[in-house]
Amino acid sequence: MNEVMNHPEATISKTDFHFPKQTALYHGKVREVYTVADKILVMIVSDRISAFDVVLPRAIPYKGQVLNQIAAKMMQATEDIVSNWILSVPDPNVTIGKKCEPFKVEMVIRGYLSGHAAREYKAGKRMLCGMKLPEGMKENDKFPEPIITPSTKEDVGHDEDISREEIIKTGLVSEADYNQLEKYTRAIFQRGTEMAAKQGLILVDTKYEFGKADGKIYLIDEIHTPDSSRYFYANGYEARQQKGEAQKQLSKEFVREWLIQNNFQGKEGQTVPVMSDEWVNKITDRYIELYEKLIGEKFVKQNNSNILERVEKNILDYLAKN
Repeated sequence: MNEVMNHPEATISKTDFHFPKQTALYHGKVREVYTVADKILVMIVSDRISAFDVVLPRAIPYKGQVLNQIAAKMMQATEDIVSNWILSVPDPNVTIGKKCEPFKVEMVIRGYLSGHAAREYKAGKRMLCGMKLPEGMKENDKFPEPIITPSTKEDVGHDEDISREEIIKTGLVSEADYNQLEKYTRAIFQRGTEMAAKQGLILVDTKYEFGKADGKIYLIDEIHTPDSSRYFYANGYEARQQKGEAQKQLSKEFVREWLIQNNFQGKEGQTVPVMSDEWVNKITDRYIELYEKLIGEKFVKQNNSNILERVEKNILDYLAKN
């Protein structure tokens, strides 16, 4: 593994390609998105890892491949519910799709009182994004039925909680479109819940992003990946709840926990702790475990010795044919 680690092109930490008819390039926290001919998006899922809205200093081998392949499989498994933006997955780290105008909201759906919702609840709040939360709940308890708690999608800074009423009132999304987004969100979450259950997992909460092209709504970005969703192991869930124990999670929460233990939560004046080769390798192993548990098949590591050359070639081949 260390041989892979030490090879300069064994991970994608940044790309700076120039494709024919390229009209824009966006560097996100984890993804690089190239716009081609103003109608196609080439999304490269890098091996960068972020937590607390900060990109950590070292890239994680195979992380991009894990996320890209999970997202592609999950999109494929829900395309009977809603059309998605994907046109092709020409490389393990790349998805090419239709350029859509994104809605300025993220559709967050929660089946359980966890994460942000649990923190708000603990602080005494009983309304979240206009949704009334039942009294007497413990962290990680199941809601009577899943609740939708949207957030704004900010270009800079933190996304903010927002209610359905505010979204419609401020014109962020029209009422007709918003009603449709809610329907899609519930249906995709139900499908994700069923798929997770088959793998002995509980889909706790997740977020979906949607966009429009030619007047039609599409599901965009990624879905049901460990970066966009929280999963619990179903086995032992009830027993852990009754004893008031922490739930066993399948997510990147373990990275956040490590950072907290090392006095880093993305606050001003804090320094990101040093990431040793051993820790980086451990994160790789955990992501591969996530893939295999979630998808139910063995993860096949691609040859990453010339990863940037491979990615560029596969994208160029696709663009030349389309």
